[in-house]
Amino acid sequence: VQLQAFGGGLVQAGGSLRLSCAASGRTFSRYAMGWFRQAPGKEREFVVSITRGGGSTYYADSVKGRFTISRDNAKNTVYLQMNSLKPEDTAVYYCARDSTPFLDGSSRRSAAYDSWGQGTLVTVSS
Repeated sequence: VQLQAFGGGLVQAGGSLRLSCAASGRTFSRYAMGWFRQAPGKEREFVVSITRGGGSTYYADSVKGRFTISRDNAKNTVYLQMNSLKPEDTAVYYCARDSTPFLDGSSRRSAAYDSWGQGTLVTVSS
């Protein structure tokens, strides 16, 4: 599978951005998806995940209430709506696909994901 993330950019604190991640192939709906981010000089961290049907989502505490993940299986796309952005949200954001199909849940561990997009840079100015 190929994952292509886009939608990043420069935004002022308090602003919003919507990231998209488009997947190739016909098996998108079989897999949980996740978003991770990596800030300069820091390790990659979990942001949010969504189950394959979209019925359950899991958020990092740092983004809960501000970010919303969703997916459209008909379009092979997962979205990340980011509101009330803060300078500390500045990072490269990566979408990822879980390595195991047909799971009921989704993981916060990056090791559970084996397909990664190229990343899209989000910069939040103060």
